[in-house]
Order: sequence, then structure tokens, then C-alpha cells
Amino acid sequence: MPSSVPTYKLLPPPLPPHLLSRPRLLHRIEEATEPVVVLSAPAGAGKTVLLAEWSRGPMARGECVWLSLDTHDNAPDRLWTGILRTLHQARPELPPRLGSDRWTVGAWLGEILPALVSGLVAAAPLTLVLDGLEAVTDPDALDTLADFLTRLPDGFRVVLATRHLPGRPLPTLRARGLVAEFDLRDLAFTSDEATTLITGLTGAAPTPENAAALYEATEGWAAGLCLMGCSLAHAADGAGTEGFVARGRQAVTEYLVTEVFDRLTTEQRRFLLRTAVLDELSAGPCRALAGDRAGTVLRELSRTLQLLVPVAGEPPAYRHHRALASLLSELLASEGADAVAALHRSAARWYAQEGRTTAAVRHWMLAGDEPSAVAVVLHAWEKTWSAGRGAQVAQWLDLLPHHTVAGDARLCVVAAMTALAAGAPGAACRWLDVARLRRAGARTVGDGSTVDSVAAVAQAVACCLRGEVLAADRLGVSAVVGTPPLTSWRALVCTARGAALLWTGRWEEAETLLAEATRDAHAAGHALALVRALGLRALCALLAGRHDLAGVLCGEALRKATDAGLDRHFVAVPALVGQAGHLLQEGRAEDAELMLRAAELAMSGTSQGGGEPHVRALWHFTWSRLQSARGDSGAARRARKAAEAEAARCECPGILTGLLARAGGGAGAAPAGPRPQDLSAGERRILRALCGTLTLREIASEFYVSHNTVKTQVRAIFRKLDAHDRSEAVARARESGVL
Repeated sequence: MPSSVPTYKLLPPPLPPHLLSRPRLLHRIEEATEPVVVLSAPAGAGKTVLLAEWSRGPMARGECVWLSLDTHDNAPDRLWTGILRTLHQARPELPPRLGSDRWTVGAWLGEILPALVSGLVAAAPLTLVLDGLEAVTDPDALDTLADFLTRLPDGFRVVLATRHLPGRPLPTLRARGLVAEFDLRDLAFTSDEATTLITGLTGAAPTPENAAALYEATEGWAAGLCLMGCSLAHAADGAGTEGFVARGRQAVTEYLVTEVFDRLTTEQRRFLLRTAVLDELSAGPCRALAGDRAGTVLRELSRTLQLLVPVAGEPPAYRHHRALASLLSELLASEGADAVAALHRSAARWYAQEGRTTAAVRHWMLAGDEPSAVAVVLHAWEKTWSAGRGAQVAQWLDLLPHHTVAGDARLCVVAAMTALAAGAPGAACRWLDVARLRRAGARTVGDGSTVDSVAAVAQAVACCLRGEVLAADRLGVSAVVGTPPLTSWRALVCTARGAALLWTGRWEEAETLLAEATRDAHAAGHALALVRALGLRALCALLAGRHDLAGVLCGEALRKATDAGLDRHFVAVPALVGQAGHLLQEGRAEDAELMLRAAELAMSGTSQGGGEPHVRALWHFTWSRLQSARGDSGAARRARKAAEAEAARCECPGILTGLLARAGGGAGAAPAGPRPQDLSAGERRILRALCGTLTLREIASEFYVSHNTVKTQVRAIFRKLDAHDRSEAVARARESGVL
């Protein structure tokens, strides 16, 4: 038997003095029934320590032999000299021919491999641990190992530890169910394990703040935890969390440079630096920043580096491990701010071309190009908003500085429309108040519309959602008579006016306008307006006694809502309530309850409780009908009272009170307290400003009026609302439906 293998390679390395045993992983390795076990993770992930402890412990089934591989083993003859020398320690009866120096491919396939496999058959259980497999890259050496691994006899097991995800024969072994795999996520310390490790290194438990900061910086990576723990152990008394984390990160950076970065090719290092500004690494943006070969390099690094963490999605994408991201950020910063800004601009352009506006806005802002970020938002907002994804538009606006949004009338209108999509007409009106004060700058917003025309549409929709149906009708007429809006804006105006006509009992006129809104919304692909218009048309039909038509319209509205992902949005509530009423008419109480529950869920997702108060009142009225059908008079009575309370908040609640009267609920409650029309437009604007934290002087400055004018209007507001201070005025305004 050759003796060219150093003895130290045949023994597992000594365990570290501050070993933290991890029984959960030891048991998982032992419980694996597959003949091949692969631990693939980057440097410092704890592979060697874990296997060294496992191989010495009682959990290793049968005898366990060890071979540490290095670059010397990167040839088939030297690799198998080491493996056979290792196996002979446990199986001296193996034929000596296996150890000859006359290694050839023919000898391997014809003599050595068959003799080795047959020599291991029917022997006692044995495990071979090969640590450092990444050092073996020779194709012939890997092919011979693949031949062996696919022919392992019963009772024999091979455990591989490697920094690189192995290629052949791993896919074959996976397909046959012959391999158990552990990666960086499996080997990562849990937060509790990390705290225990740090306690062992420092002699005292870290503070919760230090423990959280340390775990966030390392993501449970063993080497990072140890380096950070040593940094904390040597930190001066009273040192803050940021100080010890910074020192620990420096130690981690030095480790990564030595063990990872310096071992990469020039092309791989360039790729990592140029893509360091990306939150998510996929082929498209990587090519935009690092060239045409970026996709190939990304695939290579995903297999060999293993500090690129897979993220869900298609096509495959990755993110930097936080420790690697910190290193790359430091290296990239050394190249200068201009270089970093150029990379962000390249990323922003690619994301904008792909319609990924959130990422585009973020990169434009990081590049210091605020005008380009604003341009991207103004280009993309209308299509996204009309599809019912107003939350995305709100996210884009949040990425811009507040003073930028408030200083641009176009962005103010976008913010107002976004608030309307979230069911917050009060916030929308406050943004419209600010927009009216911004007379300078570009005045085109959306697909060719002006700021004033879109603001008029937004004001009409806001009034409708607040139950101010007369104002909604009046403003809607003005919006159409003025500069004619494009199809999408006309759909919104017609929907608002149609709702106003519906709640004033003019069902035929409402149906005509809502039919126009349906047509325009469908043509413009405006999902929000389409779903709401169809639902309101269904209510028109239901209240007019045309139950079959109501059922058809409700079904169509709910299908459109589901297709657009709006089935839990408040615009679907009219259709849900109408469907419940239609089902009650057919005697299907259980199905009606499902519709009403779905409507309740949709209403709960908005700050205003789900659309205009007329719809909320109709929901309570329909719920009272359901409870009456079930014979629960107490629940029906409570629901009617809730319907009366909502009706009292509505402008022109006659249709609702008529319904309640026919249901035995009386004539309904008369509107109490101040009505919106009791306050002038200027007073309502000041009232909305009082909801915030601005002082009266700041409100005066915001609206470009004198301090005395604001004080006069505030006194008038207090008198009309019978309030004695600011908070009481706001509370009474909300109670009475003014806000």
C-alpha cells in the first residue's frame, strides 16, 4: 500500500476550544438514509467542525474514516491513492492491487472499481468523509468519483464537504433519491445558537441589541459569528452596538478577502463589484451592468461562491449574503462616488425599460438624479393605478422626498389619486388643496391630461366616496364640460356622477351614465372604474326590482374583480352587496352571507371603512334582511340601527331611509349636526389642515394667506361645529361626516 498520504490528512481536525455542539444538525446527518450526504456551503460555514464532531461521536453509524483533500489530490491517481489509503485503515482486507501505482482509465473501469465495490460488499457499516472536495477539479478525477458514488454497496456511505456545489454525479444521484443535501441555510446558526456561541466566546450573554445586530450582519454564518464574537469580547467597556459591529465587520471583510474574493477570477471579481448595487441578481440587470457574459458568470458563482442566496422567482435570481454585500459595498466605495452613481444609472435605465418602476425609482434616487425618478413615476403611475395597484404607486411616491412631491402639482394629483384608490378621500382632498397652490411648473399629467382636469376628476370621486353626492354630481358635470378628459378619466367621472344619481333615486339616468362608464373603462383597461361601475349598475337594477339583470351584472363585476385581483378591494363592495341582495331574493341565505362577509372584509381594508357611506348603509340594511330571514330579530334590529346611523352621514339619504322604512325600520334618522354644505370651500380646506400638526401660522404659509384670515376661518369652523378647540372640531367633523 503506498504511503505517500500524510497522516494528518487521514484524521479529522481537532475541535475548537469554544465548540458549540448542534444536536439538531448531528441528528439530521445521522438520520439521512441516503448513501451519499453532501454539505455544500461557503468558507467558514462550519462544515468541517460539524463533521469532525459527528465522526467522533456515537451517532456515526459504524466506523468512520476521514480524508482531507487539497490541491495535491487534483488528479485521479493521487485522489484514489488517498481514498484507498483511508479505506485500508478500516478495511485492511481490501485487495492490495487497488493500491498499485499503475493507474489508467482502463485499469480503473476494468479492475480497480469492480474490485473496490466487491471488496466493500457485505462488510460492516462504514462511512467515508471527504472534506474539501472543492480542491478536486480535474475532470478525470471527478468522473472516477462519480463512477464510485453511483455504485456504492449497501452499508457504505460517503459524506462530502465542499465549498462548491458539485456537478456530476449530483443530478443523477438526486434523480435516483440517493443523496441528502445540506446548504448554507441548513448550516446557519439559529438566533438562539448564535447567542449561546457569543456567550461562550465572551463569557457573558450579549445584550439583546448586540445579539440582534450581530445576527442580522452574519445571517447565522459560523465564521462571521465567531469573528464578531471575538470583536465583542475585545470591545472596550461601554462600547456601543455600532462600534463593535463595525469592528466585527472589518474582521469579516478581511476573512472574506482572503478566503473568498482573492480566489476568484478577474472576471468574477469585476462582475461582483459592478453588480454590487443590485438588490437582486438575475441575468437581465446583471448584463446591463457587467456585460454580455454576466449570465454565465452568475451561474458559475451561484454554484461556486455560495454566498449568493437564492430568492424565489422565475427566472432564477439571487441576492448577496449580507456579509458579502458589506465587503462589496466597501470595495465599490473605494472606486469613488461617480463610479457608484454610474452603476445606479445603468440599473435604473434597465429597470425602467422593463417596466419595473419601483427598482428604477430607487436607483435613480441613489444615483442622485431626482428629475429622472420623477419622470419614471409620472410615466408609469396611471396604468398601474387604473389596474388597481395603487399601493405600488404609493410606494414610488414614498421613495421620493416629501418636499419634491408636495412641490410638484403633478405629483400632488398622483398622490391624491393614490389616496382615492386606498379609500381615503380625506387625504386625497388635502393633496388636491396643495396641488391648487402649485401654479408653476409642468401642467400635464397622465396620458395627455392637464393637472386641473385630473384634479377635477379626483375631487368628484372624493366627494362621491365621502357621501357628498350633490357635490359629486356638480363637480362631475364641470369636469366633463371643461377640458374633455380622455377615456379613462371620463370613466371615473361617469362612475362618480352615476353613483350620485343612484343615491338620489334617479336610477334610469344613473344606469345610462354607468353604462357609459363601463364602456369607457373597458376600452381604457381601467379595472378600478370597471368593477365599480358594474357593481353600481347592479345596485341600480336591484333597487329598481330587476333582480335577474342585477345577478348578471354582479356576476360580471365579480369576475372582472377576480381577474384584476380586486376581489378584496372596496370597489368590489357594491357588486358583493348587490349579489347578496339578489341571493336573498332567491332564498339562498347562506350564499348571501358569504357575499356579505366578503364585502365586510373588503371594506375593512380601507381607512374610510370601504367606499361611500351609502354603500356601507346598504350593507347594514342587507345584513338586517339576512338576519330577519333567519328569524334573529335582535340582530336584525341592531343592523337596521347601524344602517340608520350610516344613512344619517349621507347627503340625500332618501333612498336608504325609504328602504329602511319598508323593512320596518322607520323613516330613518335625520342627518344630525353640521352638513358639508354648511362650511365654505375655504373653511373645509382649513379644517382638513387642522387634522395635521401644523400651527395656524404654518397653515397660513402653506396656503399663502394671512394669519388673520386663517384665524377668522377657524373661529367660523368652531362656531358651525359647536366646538371649543381644534381637536374637538376635528372629532365633531368626523362624527357628522364632514371629514
